[in-house]
Amino acid sequence: MKLFFKSIFLLASNFLALAIADYFIAGFNIQPTWQAYLRVTVIFTLANLLIKPILKIILSPIIFITLGLGVVIVNALLLYGLDWFLDDLSISGLYPLIYATLIIGLTNFLFHFSAKKAYQD
Repeated sequence: MKLFFKSIFLLASNFLALAIADYFIAGFNIQPTWQAYLRVTVIFTLANLLIKPILKIILSPIIFITLGLGVVIVNALLLYGLDWFLDDLSISGLYPLIYATLIIGLTNFLFHFSAKKAYQD
């Protein structure tokens, strides 16, 4: 049951983070249909669960040298790969990619921080 709740929570946080990035960042666009949002969210969540740990292992020297800030590079690589893989998402330029990475990372951090508080109470 805990795994089910955690996966639903992860999907919800990624959906919210992608929607916020789509709304606030010019150059970061998701097709305006709920199917496109759902497809991008599910594939982004699967990439976070399956590909992100591998990238973190490969880029661990950079993450170590930058005192953890290299994780932003990993997240940007995931978003760039998602842009390359899906037609529903388009990121036009480096600045929208960086801003979207920071907004998605911050939103997920706040979402997970609140979930840990909910588990403790």
